[in-house]
Amino acid sequence: MSMTGFFQLYVFILAGFVGFLVISRVPHLLHTPLMAATNAISGISLVGSIVLAGGQYGKLPTILGAIAVACAMTNVVGGFIITDRMLTMFKRRDDKPSSPADGAS
Repeated sequence: MSMTGFFQLYVFILAGFVGFLVISRVPHLLHTPLMAATNAISGISLVGSIVLAGGQYGKLPTILGAIAVACAMTNVVGGFIITDRMLTMFKRRDDKPSSPADGAS
């Protein structure tokens, strides 16, 4: 392994460790805004992984890019589903649609 590869692995492990410490110390009240921010970051990583998977860099980067696309897409879709579920929890049961186009017949 070259020195650059070793340094990249070191930064990756360090980032994972710091990320775990930060996430584990966030109060439960701030999980929703943090989740929204991580959704945005996942969107950025999704674009980067699509660029990597679609580039002509070789077989291994294409496979890793495809795996990254699947992981980032799962994270983005799951984040939106959970956010929608949480927002549904804040709606009142007696809320009526504000316009006929919202579902009233």
